[in-house]
Amino acid sequence: MSRLVLALMWLMHWLPLPALAAIGRGLGLVLYALVPERRHVTLTNLGLCFPHLSPAEKSALARRHFAALGRSFLELGLWWWASPERIRRLVRIEGEEKLAPYRGKPVLLLAPHFVAMDAGGIRLGMEFDMVVIYARAKNRVFDRALLRGRERFGRLQLISRQDGVKKVLRPLRAGTPFYYLPDMDYGPREAVFVPFFGFPAATITGVSRLAKIAGAAVLPVITRMVGNHYVVSIGEPWADFPTNDVVADTRRMNAFLETEIMQSPEQYYWLHKRFKTRPPGEKGVY
Repeated sequence: MSRLVLALMWLMHWLPLPALAAIGRGLGLVLYALVPERRHVTLTNLGLCFPHLSPAEKSALARRHFAALGRSFLELGLWWWASPERIRRLVRIEGEEKLAPYRGKPVLLLAPHFVAMDAGGIRLGMEFDMVVIYARAKNRVFDRALLRGRERFGRLQLISRQDGVKKVLRPLRAGTPFYYLPDMDYGPREAVFVPFFGFPAATITGVSRLAKIAGAAVLPVITRMVGNHYVVSIGEPWADFPTNDVVADTRRMNAFLETEIMQSPEQYYWLHKRFKTRPPGEKGVY
């Protein structure tokens, strides 16, 4: 079955992006109807983060999210198999000049979980050497395809999350940018509870700790779908970061993320159980 899905993705990657995007959005809406567990997680997250939304508004936003998610899944075929010329046409980098002062210096690229994150990682990896932590897919066939797709331009050094973040330190200190996605619930270890849209969320402190240990600058990188194209936006380096207050630094990261999410809320990764880890004695929300 996995090989059949990959074969279909390969065939569809030849389609023009508007057609592929339309099919992907349709796939996402089918998944919204057929996968009740992830629909429930998404609606729960949206209810906690946007309590002012009516049930109809939450449902509409959740459907838009699944449509964007379905599109991002099918369009993986582009990043895995399309020509470099086509990828460069479809994915534009804005703010690339902000990285220039940090060539050969430690720099951490803060890349939150927007659904277009794979497009951003692949596109940046065509231009720069980078180190990336990735989560292994449970399906071995799909995991091999994912690795081949991400490694095909030869500029990404992939480190499994199971190997730990310590393996990142050597290349980071040597000046290889670290494309870091720290905004999910990875459990209580090395996490603190700070607000995420006003609700306590277990948030790892890695951005603050790694920036301090490696002496790294932190530059945000947000990738969004914009019409029938993608835009990778590299932001200004964070001033006065890190501080000696890890909790304050982590709270700052979540506050920054909230601002970015509000620009395109349907494109954030809402089907993840972001509030799975709760403070001691507090009931689960899912």
